[in-house]
Amino acid sequence: MTDPARILLWTDSPDAYLQAAEAAGLAGRVAIDTVGRKERPSPAQLAATEGLMAVGAPAGLLPAMPKLRWIQSMTAGVEGWLALPDLPAGVTLTCARGTHKESMPENIVGALLYAAKPYDVAAANQAQGRWVQTVAQPINGKTLGILGLGAIGQEVARIAAALGMRVIGTKRRPGPMEHVDAVLPPERTDEVLAQSDFVLLLLPATPETDSLMNAARLARMKSTAWLLNFGRGHLIDDADLVAAVKAKTIAGAVLDVFRQEPLPGDHPFWITEGILVLPHIGGPHPERDRIVARLFAENLRRFLDGEPLQEVVDRAAGY
Repeated sequence: MTDPARILLWTDSPDAYLQAAEAAGLAGRVAIDTVGRKERPSPAQLAATEGLMAVGAPAGLLPAMPKLRWIQSMTAGVEGWLALPDLPAGVTLTCARGTHKESMPENIVGALLYAAKPYDVAAANQAQGRWVQTVAQPINGKTLGILGLGAIGQEVARIAAALGMRVIGTKRRPGPMEHVDAVLPPERTDEVLAQSDFVLLLLPATPETDSLMNAARLARMKSTAWLLNFGRGHLIDDADLVAAVKAKTIAGAVLDVFRQEPLPGDHPFWITEGILVLPHIGGPHPERDRIVARLFAENLRRFLDGEPLQEVVDRAAGY
């Protein structure tokens, strides 16, 4: 009888993952160790671990795991993993891509409504006891441009189409997509910017996407358009965005992700009229671990059965 595979859960909240493995009938096939994030796995754990689930790892840790064959990232973004100078080439890295699908689309729609509807103005007037009638802008008939039509983008497109919006966007491998009027390659990003009333960023952080939205690209947007960033903070040149909003090159921006988090208190985003700072609320869900645990359990089963894993990271592409 072969020894059970050794899996290490390096997280402060392992219960959902242990329960998911048990519910999938895998508990008898694996030996799962749990270690809190502030603790370091023991030498014995490092020596035995074949599969690791964690948010990230410090440099120097992974080479101490000679049996490691699979890493399950607890997040969709993997730039931290890929930046490790000693990430073993032979280890399969999978991410939590698509697990924000239950929360992020709703929060993005909230950002769309914030940009179009005068609720924030009404709240400010209420605080001063002022009755000021304003006209809400419709989103029905407007164009939503999505840069990064992955799982989240497709779900946003479905909801936006139901609200009467026209949806266009970019995808690395373009092809017909339900609820999307035009799927274009990244090389045609400028066409999406020029047509869109709202531009939604859902791209990963890669060398190619760093500062994608700079002064030149912001100038290609409509002066009445809003920029919504729920992808990665590195997609935007911060200084260029502040200048564009102040100059009314674009109408405004709703930002949920930043180059540095928490956003420093002296950052100009905080005080620039027309920019709304959200404290990275797009993806979190009250039952986030339960959602990611479903993917973990399925990938654990596949790992044990020698089947291809889901959401494998393309290291060359960066996501």
